[in-house]
Amino acid sequence: MTDKPRENHRERTERPNEPGPYDVVLVGGRVVDPERYVDEVLNVGITGDRIAAISTGPLEGATVIDAAGLVVAPGFVDLHAHGQQLPAAWMQAFDGVTTALELESGLLPIADFYDKVAAEGRPINYGASAAWTYARIAEKEPDMAPPKAELTWFQKAFERRGWQQSLADEEEVKRIIAGVEEGLEQGALGIGINGGYAPGYGRKEYHALAQLASRHGVPTFTHIRYLSVQEPESGFEGLGELISLAAATGAHMHICHLNSVAGRDIKACVELVTEAQDRGLPITVEAYPYGACSSTVGAEVFRNEWLARWGVEDASAMELNGEPLTQERIDELQTEDPGAVIVMHFLRPEDNDADAEMLDRSVLHPGAAIASDAMPWAYQDGSIVEGDVWPLPADAFAHPRSAGCYARFLAGWAREGAEGQAPKLTLVEAIRKTSLIPAQILEKSVPQMRTKGRIQVGADADIVVFDLATVQDKATFTEPAQRSIGFQHVLVNGTPIIQDGKEILDERPGRPIRRPLKTTRPAAPGVSV
Repeated sequence: MTDKPRENHRERTERPNEPGPYDVVLVGGRVVDPERYVDEVLNVGITGDRIAAISTGPLEGATVIDAAGLVVAPGFVDLHAHGQQLPAAWMQAFDGVTTALELESGLLPIADFYDKVAAEGRPINYGASAAWTYARIAEKEPDMAPPKAELTWFQKAFERRGWQQSLADEEEVKRIIAGVEEGLEQGALGIGINGGYAPGYGRKEYHALAQLASRHGVPTFTHIRYLSVQEPESGFEGLGELISLAAATGAHMHICHLNSVAGRDIKACVELVTEAQDRGLPITVEAYPYGACSSTVGAEVFRNEWLARWGVEDASAMELNGEPLTQERIDELQTEDPGAVIVMHFLRPEDNDADAEMLDRSVLHPGAAIASDAMPWAYQDGSIVEGDVWPLPADAFAHPRSAGCYARFLAGWAREGAEGQAPKLTLVEAIRKTSLIPAQILEKSVPQMRTKGRIQVGADADIVVFDLATVQDKATFTEPAQRSIGFQHVLVNGTPIIQDGKEILDERPGRPIRRPLKTTRPAAPGVSV
């Protein structure tokens, strides 16, 4: 999904303003609509959950918010948010996120996920894909408890290796596909294919997943099979496999975290993806503005000469709770606690210009969305912080992208740098990456997304109001539980959840993002989803 010429984004017919007075009016802000390339001082009127008016003239409203000197932009749509717990949602709200979706890994059973989150409530919108890994684990590890729509169930599976490195026979593939399809019928937003965590699965199994996506008209969200700069079984090879399936089946194949799947081989990988996109193949991408990934220590990508495969020098590139590890300690964890969540630095962009340039290749890739890959927050004993907990405990731990992805992107790429250095992106281009492009990646198959990612009359009133001069991530690799600053107001479905930089805890206006339900059928024998 590459950028189109600017004039092509003016094709959408502008709706006339609805009559006021309005429920909420944002006055005098720098309004950015990335679809129409609007960037000017305007007033915005909101009625209910929709934008009702955009005007240079005054608007009357019950609640008036002074946005002078601030940017008024569509709320950020995060396609890759593993932290689906209530505390994680509040932390992302302070980073400008109004819709956080678990698409790469996904969950099963999908209906259980939506029911559970709806019962608890969320300040921001939420949704998930159907998890291929969950269906595969259920089939290949039949003595495990049935899948639960929780990341902890997936983490527990890393105590077992069979599902990660075994082929499925024809009948097993049919049952795995049936489990995933049931998730789609329950409203999942696509298919989550966490291939990097089960690289031993069959080529035909992946082909069947792409066929399923094509048949249902939904995207796949793929963490490619290999994470390595060495051939064979390299990230380049994994991307080639994805591209071939897009060409063969016509399925929309979305590449998750282009920066980490390409790693230090980013130049060759980006060139390969660009060639495929330029030929019109239905391939989209995302990236996050960090040179470090986060995963479970027991994942296959951290075994078997993993340092050479990642192209990093020593085991201290991996950290647990902010502390560098030795290979001896990694071996212990992989035996005793393989589900422990670690951080691994494959680039050092803060210290190395060449590494910074490599990160830019993914973050600035034309048409690439920004997506956080936000992790759940954990206590020091590794258990997940969930339930009605806010603020987060000061020692809660996660990758800093879980708190600061979007502020970091705006500050580092869309704001003038030190000594007057020009920003790497215009503000409109930056907001396209955080809001419009992710909405467009989903909108063909998810009708709700057609009114997100825009500041237009009739669009959803998911809006962030921030100070471009001061917006900044505060989360670090050693102290990640720190909110971003600069986001003064955040509205979700027309309801303020952050006002004057303060959360309104009683408000939980987040709604499920979900495809229309289809009549479900019983799961195939042997598949518990």
